[in-house]
Amino acid sequence: MEKIETPLKDCFIFKPRVFADARGTFYESYNRKTFEQITGLDVDFVQDNQSISSYGVIRGLHFQRGNMAQAKLVRAVKGRVLDIVVDIRKGSETFGKSFSVELNEENNLQLFVPRGFAHGFITLSEEAVFAYKCDNYYDKESESGIIYNDATLSLDWHLPKEDFIISDKDLELPGFEEVIS
Repeated sequence: MEKIETPLKDCFIFKPRVFADARGTFYESYNRKTFEQITGLDVDFVQDNQSISSYGVIRGLHFQRGNMAQAKLVRAVKGRVLDIVVDIRKGSETFGKSFSVELNEENNLQLFVPRGFAHGFITLSEEAVFAYKCDNYYDKESESGIIYNDATLSLDWHLPKEDFIISDKDLELPGFEEVIS
């Protein structure tokens, strides 16, 4: 597995070594020892989540607050997504900055999202299966988020707005300035 730096502090892309032959492909999507060796981080992933989304679905930008904050290792098992993260850690040298990367079943890239980041994605293919490894359990009381079209962040979701499919819950999320105040 190869670690690729991103412009955001503590946020990394992982590129696995893929073995391909006439039968198809094989790769190790996660190995705790390798993860620790590459990153120097001891992350105890305790929960795996998976979503299936159709073209244009935006999920996010989500995060959990306080002691229930989560670091995540995310990947597209099937299809294509544009994954977006925002550093919301006050005092971080990359506070308020965002980063996006396409995760898909061809590139097999994974994104490590540290605690203190808002995270979301949009489905670029007809359908996408998206997997999350989380280092803390989901806690409804700690969940929060930032509205997808926040003017301060000016995120590029790479699809026309008329193609967006967004849950009512995500449409009611506050803006970046309200979240960080």
